[in-house]
Order: sequence, then structure tokens, then C-alpha cells
Amino acid sequence: MNGFWNQLVFDNPIKKYLFVFITITVVILLKRLVSRFIAGQLFRGAKALDRGLDKNSFVRLMLAPLETFLISFVAIAAIDKLKFPSALDFEIFEVPFKSIVHAIAKTVIISVFIWLMLRSIDFIALLLKEKARVAGDIKDHQLVVFFRDFLKVTVGIVGVLMVLGMAFGFEVSKVWTGLGLAGAALALSLKESIENLIASFVIFFNKPFTTGDIVKTNNISGTIELIGLRSTRIRTDLKTYVTVPNKLMVDSIVDNLTLRTYRKAEIRLQFDSSTPSETILSFVEDCRKLFSETSDISDATVFLSDISGTFYQINLDYFMAPVPLAKFNELKQKLSLEILRFIETRKIVIAGSGVTVKLDKQV
Repeated sequence: MNGFWNQLVFDNPIKKYLFVFITITVVILLKRLVSRFIAGQLFRGAKALDRGLDKNSFVRLMLAPLETFLISFVAIAAIDKLKFPSALDFEIFEVPFKSIVHAIAKTVIISVFIWLMLRSIDFIALLLKEKARVAGDIKDHQLVVFFRDFLKVTVGIVGVLMVLGMAFGFEVSKVWTGLGLAGAALALSLKESIENLIASFVIFFNKPFTTGDIVKTNNISGTIELIGLRSTRIRTDLKTYVTVPNKLMVDSIVDNLTLRTYRKAEIRLQFDSSTPSETILSFVEDCRKLFSETSDISDATVFLSDISGTFYQINLDYFMAPVPLAKFNELKQKLSLEILRFIETRKIVIAGSGVTVKLDKQV
């Protein structure tokens, strides 16, 4: 029986293949249990930093990459105990096949490890976003999304460099040197992308606007829904979804309507030149009284601004706190109707119309 187990197949005894098979099989059968145990230990360490962690969310994010990493690591470590068969000792394009196999194995390990890191970043971002949601701070929420994407891109780049250095034997410093001219050409071709990336940092640290703000720029007005690494997404007043490069948002004049201290309303009336001065004076005084008695108005002006041969112009301007647009329009309509009633009561003729203003009494 011992002779059978010691028979050589591809330069390795059968008992070694059996050992590798049993090891991999056991790991596959126990991967879920072991991965949950490791995830639990990692969660315990993370919980020491923050007691508000959700274990189910953590395990759900970390379980799949942990299982894959565990199987890959143990399988490659077990297979590495086998002697590389002489039958496979050949070259492909002057590269030993053994070196290719080793490079593939290291690439798998590094890739799964990077996947595990990316999932860790996702979990941390999930935790911070939940904190921002509880605190009701949408600015922190967007900041978390931005830096999550930035860190994931950075980890991805580090992973590629690790594969080049550890799996394929490239010296990373020489790679950067070799990319001198090519890198310059690449940087030139990626000039706009790099500018947009820098602009995204300017937006986050200077904070001319944040997610949820209503802005107006380049004939586009709407609500900021997302600030990304390259562009800003705006939901316009027409409910369309516009993507604006961050560089354009930084270089252009941006009117942040959310940060305004007041909303202003303007009314311009032109009365016929036949209107008596007493009538105009009483109208102006009634309008001033109306504005002064309206608690939502902080400042208002009403005056006779122009006199011509055909009309007298009355300017009415008033300011309100930055209330929601629906409330502003509701009050504006209410005041406008009162002003129309003042005109109707005095039978004032609007210039050029030849008729007095009439109002529907059912309004």
C-alpha cells in the first residue's frame, strides 16, 4: 500500500496530491465558518473604536472577500508544497512557465487582498454615512462619498504597482523613470481629467457649494445632487440631470442661491398719466402699510420712480427671508392680489390699456 502512495506522478508522490486535495477541500467546507470567525474578530476590534457599528453590515461586506482570500491563500500555499513537474519546465516567449505560474498565483493573492481592502473602505464609508445621516449633515455625507471614491482609486493604483513589483518583478522606481516621456504624454492627454480632479479638491475644501444647494451657473440652475472626482451632477429646474466638469464649476461664476440672506420680489406698475397725484399718493401709502404689516417681509420700498408724458411708474420692491420657493410664491401672489384690489378700488387706469384693472371677486 505504501508503494502506491509513494508512486510519482509529475515528479510528486500521490500522497502529496492527496494532502493538497484534502487541505483545499477542508478549507472549502470550513470557509464560511472560518471567515465569519475572522470577520467577528475584526468587528470586535473595530467596535472598540466605535460602538455604533452594525455587525451584520460588516459581515455582509467582508464575508465574500475573506472567503475568497482564505481559499486562494491556502490553495496556493498547499500547491506550493508540490515539486514543479519537469514536464512543465518549458518557456513561453523565453519566459519560464514556472515563473508565469508563480506570477499568476501572486497576482491572485494580491488582487483578492486589494478586494478585501476595498470592502473595508466601503464599510468605513457606510459607517460614516450613517453617522452623517443621523446628524442630518448632508455635507459630511457627500464628503464621505468623495473620499471613499478617492481612497478606492488610490488603493487600486497601489494594487497595480504591487502586482508589477511582487508578481512580475518590475522595479517600481524604474517603471516611473521609464514612464518619464510616456508619462508626460499621458499627463498631457489626461490634462482635463487631472484639472477636474484638482478642482474637486478645491470644491470640497473651499466649499463654494455642497450637496443639496441650489446654484446657478452657465445658464444652468438647479440642485446639486452629487460632487464626484471629475464632475458635479445638477438636477435642473426642468428635472433634467446635468453633468458639469468640476473645472468648469471652479472657473465659472457660481451663484449659490441657498446661501442668500433674502428673496427679493419686484413689481413695476405704469399708471396712465391722467391718474391724479392724490390717488397715486394714497396707493403708495396703502402699499407701504401692506408691506409693513406683513410679518414675513423684512424690508420694502414703494415710490413713484418715473414721470413721462404717457405714464407714471411705481416701483414696489420687498425682501423676504430665504423661505422655500413655494411659500415665497404663495405670499407673492397674496400681496399681488391685494395690490390689484388697491388699483381696482381707485379705478386706476393702467398706461396703454385704456381700462381700469378688474379682479375676479372669486379669487
